[in-house]
Amino acid sequence: MALGWGIISAGAHPNNNIAPAISSVDSEDLVAIYSRDQGRADAFAEKHGAKAAYDDLDAMLADPRVDAVFVASPNSLHAKHGLKAAAAGKHVMMEKPMTTTLEDAVSLVQGCRDAGVRLGMAFMMRHHPGHVLAREMVKQGTLGKINLAHVQGGPGTRGQGPPPPRTGLQAWWEDPDQIGGASVMMGIGVHLADLLRFVLDQEVVEVSAMSDGQTDEHPLEQLTTLLLRFDGGTIATLTCGRIIPDNRNDLVLYGIDGRLATQRTVSANVQGKVEVVSDTLNRTEVYTQGRLGNFSGQLVEFHQAVEAGRDPSASGIDGLRVVEITLAMIESARHGRTVKIQHQQV
Repeated sequence: MALGWGIISAGAHPNNNIAPAISSVDSEDLVAIYSRDQGRADAFAEKHGAKAAYDDLDAMLADPRVDAVFVASPNSLHAKHGLKAAAAGKHVMMEKPMTTTLEDAVSLVQGCRDAGVRLGMAFMMRHHPGHVLAREMVKQGTLGKINLAHVQGGPGTRGQGPPPPRTGLQAWWEDPDQIGGASVMMGIGVHLADLLRFVLDQEVVEVSAMSDGQTDEHPLEQLTTLLLRFDGGTIATLTCGRIIPDNRNDLVLYGIDGRLATQRTVSANVQGKVEVVSDTLNRTEVYTQGRLGNFSGQLVEFHQAVEAGRDPSASGIDGLRVVEITLAMIESARHGRTVKIQHQQV
């Protein structure tokens, strides 16, 4: 039976990616869209074939055809909207970042748990088959102990220069309070931090960050680099930015017995290449599945988790852990010091 989806926000991301991904899979059904503007909701519903359009969130959450809600509202509203959906008995998939504060993250995880609904994160890069392969190689020990890892991503800006400020309905991305105190980290870096956690199956315990923001003059950054220490001993670097002319969008794992390197896989698209070179295996995989594969993959896997009564691959706890990393990045970049992470238990 198809899972009925309601989407909170008729913005660019749901319009360009989430609604098309739902429509591309037979097992998922776009039931409803909520926007504060009824005209925008109506236009979105007509474009994507949603059965209903609402400018009243409570009304959408009361629609019995809606089984799960995809929350894509401004970052500062994520916890409020997620808890409201959970209280209405709807499963919740949350766009990144899960929340902008640690308190909200803990409340959201606990609230969904108390309501008996599933909470998942839209960390779509987990569903790229090259990243799944990387996780398998690590788990199988093909590369030996991973001592060093690197991930880097962002849009290429060759010939374009820095991106212009966002205006209109997307202006909240320029507001430190609504976005959560970081820009490129919230937009891109959270995906990269989760990707490292996913492939290494380790948790970050220490963060040292440097950025071109997190100051009174420039509160939001366009470029940041993190040095991460994981609890399994791996040291990793994470770099993301919107002002790099030729982003490589790659992941590299250096083990005692081998190396795994990807090219252009760190993306919303299923694309790129993975090369594994080790004492026991030489392997190359090329991916050309297209634009919506990672998005549809995360929706289908979430649906499977709901039916099985289990947490999805990217769970609320995964969202919480990345909130911890992000807040540590902001503190480290702002104060110029290494920050140790004390993981919240929920």
